[in-house]
Amino acid sequence: MLVTRIRVLVVDDSVVVRRLVTDSLSRDPDIEVVGFASNGKIALSKVDQLGPDLVTMDIEMPEMNGIEAVRELRRARHSMPIIMFSTLTERGASATLDALVAGATDYVTKPANVGSVQESLAQVASQLIPKIKALVPKRAELGRASVPNQHAPAAPSAPIRPAARGPVTTRPMPPVHPVQALIIGSSTGGPEALSKVLSNLSVPPTVPVLLVQHMPPVFTRQLAARLDRLGPATVVEAADGDVLRPGTVYVAPGDHHLELRRSAGTLRIAITDGPPVNFCRPSVDVLFRSAVKEFGGKVLAVVLTGMGADGRTGCEDVVSAGGTVLVQDEPTSVVWGMPGAVATAGLAHRILPVGDVAPAIESVLARSGTAVPSGGAR
Repeated sequence: MLVTRIRVLVVDDSVVVRRLVTDSLSRDPDIEVVGFASNGKIALSKVDQLGPDLVTMDIEMPEMNGIEAVRELRRARHSMPIIMFSTLTERGASATLDALVAGATDYVTKPANVGSVQESLAQVASQLIPKIKALVPKRAELGRASVPNQHAPAAPSAPIRPAARGPVTTRPMPPVHPVQALIIGSSTGGPEALSKVLSNLSVPPTVPVLLVQHMPPVFTRQLAARLDRLGPATVVEAADGDVLRPGTVYVAPGDHHLELRRSAGTLRIAITDGPPVNFCRPSVDVLFRSAVKEFGGKVLAVVLTGMGADGRTGCEDVVSAGGTVLVQDEPTSVVWGMPGAVATAGLAHRILPVGDVAPAIESVLARSGTAVPSGGAR
């Protein structure tokens, strides 16, 4: 059996960064850097020549920047995953979200304030390698020699995923119960999925919405501002002490957990700096557990596309308390890690394409007696 490595094209105008990414990826025997490009224009020809499994793409480059290159690659029907290499700044966050809208798959942030080359290598490797392996399965069963037309532009397709799992069964819908909060968790592919869900809502939710998207600081503020422009709900980055309001979506700030606390009888948001959970801060499990602690089973939990299993334990608490759990299905997920972990654990009441999530949310709210208004928007 021929075991093939994941072939990566590195695109960056900085020789130093190209070397940093290459050296970081060379630490893993399953990954091979097959080429480099110093700008987006060169990257287009390199993709045609090399047929990489995945591309890492800088944003700011001469001649053709990363966002333009992503658009051109998608226009040319290339469907391989593209991971943007971004700076942890307002401008970098905004450009990264633009790239995701243009068709990029995910992103990592460039090392900042690190003390040595070795620390930089470790930081890049810790971010990039798990994402690459989640987005591109090893083709050990086939071998690259048996994959036809490897260097031709790929036809549009759903993101590459591991082989299908066995049948996944859903739980019977729980008895009708009041819903006092909608709680959502997402990660890889989440910004696009959240955009679809929130823009598909017909009216602002009649309950507060608490949201964890795995993102660093600055990025979550930019994400909230963009989501706020898409649908009827008001979307803000959560702040410590915020009072929950129906129709408002509170996005957990990067590198902080979002929890709930009662103060003088008033339920408020608490932004905390506890240790990472599931290697994540903010963590979906932290939010879900906190919501169950305050609302019991009067919650509706939604888990969207993402790597890992963050949210599975929190969904156990939701189900045990009598709440409802919806998850995004595998075909529409960039990575069916988080929703898949919930579904395969038998914790999902419904498994839905991302386009059906918003109607399902409104249906559950209506069934629960939390009626969706007949009209009106903010």
